[in-house]
Amino acid sequence: MIDSFILSLPVMFQGLAANTLFVLYILAPFYIPFFLVIILWNIWVSYKRSAFILKQERILLEIKVPKEIKKTPMAAELFLNALHQTGGEGTWYDRNILGKSRTWFSLEMVSLGGQIKFFIWTEKRFKNIIEAQIYAQYPGVEVYEVPDYTKFVNFDLTNMSMWGNEFVLTKKIDAYPIKTYVDYGLNKEGLEDDEKSDPITPIIEFLGSIEKGEQLWIQIMVRGHKGGKSEWESAKSWVDMAKEEKLKLIESLKSEEEGKPPRLATKGEQDIIASIERNTDKLGFDCGIRGLYITEKEKFNPINITGITGTFKQFNSENLNGFKPSRGTGFDYPWQDYKNIRLNKMKKGIFEDYIRRAYFNYPRRSEKQFVLSSEELATIFHLPGGVAQTPTFSRITSKKAEPPIDLPF
Repeated sequence: MIDSFILSLPVMFQGLAANTLFVLYILAPFYIPFFLVIILWNIWVSYKRSAFILKQERILLEIKVPKEIKKTPMAAELFLNALHQTGGEGTWYDRNILGKSRTWFSLEMVSLGGQIKFFIWTEKRFKNIIEAQIYAQYPGVEVYEVPDYTKFVNFDLTNMSMWGNEFVLTKKIDAYPIKTYVDYGLNKEGLEDDEKSDPITPIIEFLGSIEKGEQLWIQIMVRGHKGGKSEWESAKSWVDMAKEEKLKLIESLKSEEEGKPPRLATKGEQDIIASIERNTDKLGFDCGIRGLYITEKEKFNPINITGITGTFKQFNSENLNGFKPSRGTGFDYPWQDYKNIRLNKMKKGIFEDYIRRAYFNYPRRSEKQFVLSSEELATIFHLPGGVAQTPTFSRITSKKAEPPIDLPF
């Protein structure tokens, strides 16, 4: 077979091809073991990492929202800072021999037949920390450990329809911020509900529009940022990348003519530099976002696909950053997929990634993860105040109170 291949080449290349193949054959005992060691090492690390992750007990916490919340999204930002956990994998031995990894959390906004719920998926050892931080910032909320709602869905594409996608940032430089609650003026205390424009309200309204028998899940995976998106990538943090980007912007102000002073930055350029500096002054989180729409086949409503893909548009800024869909479960043309074989595989994959909350580690280690600051994260996930009046958004109607200290027993 190799001889036939060589003879099929032009005469001028036959000698070169024969010599190359001969050298590869002679050196095979040296380079093949090297590649085998690399492959086996990656399998070993993935096995140890998976074994470590499976040993961690995970729970789902539901946050029940009170009727009135006067707090700004700054309260959510302070609570989310407690999720910035970067320990657990400090040394090479921890990561590659013991298989340890940074913990991650999943912040979830879910509509079950129009009933809107807020969840946090976490390792059980962080339960007390999370509850304490939530109660400290939102005294009127109630937090309960509940069964995982994803376990009640039987993934069977013969009876059900499902569509899902993930989101990425519109700009490759994560340091460019999205439009945050500060830009919406929600950092000001004392605003009345009719004076607020809360960007999370469109999400709540969309979730509330889902009909009975339909489910819509939005999942935001978060992990404390240390730098680097894979085991082999240099640990350059987003702060370092922000500094490089600012230098590029400043460099663009310089004149091409030697000896001529740099031009003054425009108001827009000044705002961009100020926004990058404000953004990277906060804690950073590795993030991944995905959304799923699940229902019975006869109830499937294609307009909800448009709803999912446009869910985060209110956070987009032309000059800075925003979100755009990625990894959608669909094809543009029918001939791209024979009898939905590839499509069904894609749907099963994104569904399993969702229920495992998988994004940062094997078998679902995405290179499309991005970094959001605590301010950006609090903008897309915070407990809404009275400005969100969706009828199907259930709230606590009364507050719990401690009994009087002089109550006789």
